[in-house]
Amino acid sequence: MHAWRVGRPGPMASGPLDWSRVAAPRPGAGELLVRVLVCGVCRTDLHVAEGDLPVHRAGVTPGHEVVGEVVAAGAGTDGFAVGDRAGIAWLRETCGTCRYCLRGRENLCPGSRYTGWDEDGGYAEFAVVPAAYALPLQSGYTDDELAPLLCAGLIGYHALERAAVPEGGRLGVYGFGGSAHLTAQVAIARGVTVHVMTRSEEARELALELGAATAVGATEPPPEPLDSAILFAPAGELVPPALEALDRGGTLAIAGIHLSDVPSLNYQRHLFQERQIRSVTANTRVEAREFLSFAGDHHLAVSTRPYSLDQADRALSDLAADRVNGAAVLRAT
Repeated sequence: MHAWRVGRPGPMASGPLDWSRVAAPRPGAGELLVRVLVCGVCRTDLHVAEGDLPVHRAGVTPGHEVVGEVVAAGAGTDGFAVGDRAGIAWLRETCGTCRYCLRGRENLCPGSRYTGWDEDGGYAEFAVVPAAYALPLQSGYTDDELAPLLCAGLIGYHALERAAVPEGGRLGVYGFGGSAHLTAQVAIARGVTVHVMTRSEEARELALELGAATAVGATEPPPEPLDSAILFAPAGELVPPALEALDRGGTLAIAGIHLSDVPSLNYQRHLFQERQIRSVTANTRVEAREFLSFAGDHHLAVSTRPYSLDQADRALSDLAADRVNGAAVLRAT
């Protein structure tokens, strides 16, 4: 099969990805082999390719927003049959026995492993996934629309929970890409007022189309104090203005796996009056199923930009340069 591999992590301009002909994977016990139909392009893939995240597997195939068709199953699998559609997401494996797993917080498992980082992902024609971590897919969406739900949607849903928005509250969204445009819709469906801060004029227009109350520049203050905020942009310099925009008792959730350095904070301006910062680490399978059920009941408008699988390097370059409005997706060729 054809697959992309991260040969030399570095800036996209340096050509970190190799388009290769490799042996197709085979499913082991408890695993599914899927033919990749669509794979979403996530900013985490960019961090893997550019070396912002440490190398966990040399020559790894990125991609963890996979919509696939099951073509074979290893021994001891259940829940899926050949011909079924299955989703492959970021969280790939946990130990199931540590205190975090036993508390229902498997996203914090020290033994957790991730698709497209620890094991090969979906920038390929075929991929394998443990059946216990594959996700059933909702009807009513195209494959292009489903792919971003499998990480951009999932992590945004978890970030929204971490942001602890009160009922009828005011949420600030910093950055408005693949994850944010889905999360904003979930919040609006729950009766939350959403204010968007992002540098892209196109993204601001999309935010207003999707129901945001306001959309301004990334560092501009929202028109009213915020109960909660989510930072999607991997820009540490946005942490101080986001904290300053919070009302008393407000919460800032930082949704990315990577963030540039945060400038020094002033206690009185940024943290006093019980403002708080929370990080976001993956999601659990329970949350994944909750979100996908929500998406089935409340159809989300998914803005996508398609590329063919052999254009993955171009898609990541466009993402790095902020030329993607919504979510980029790779279609099987």
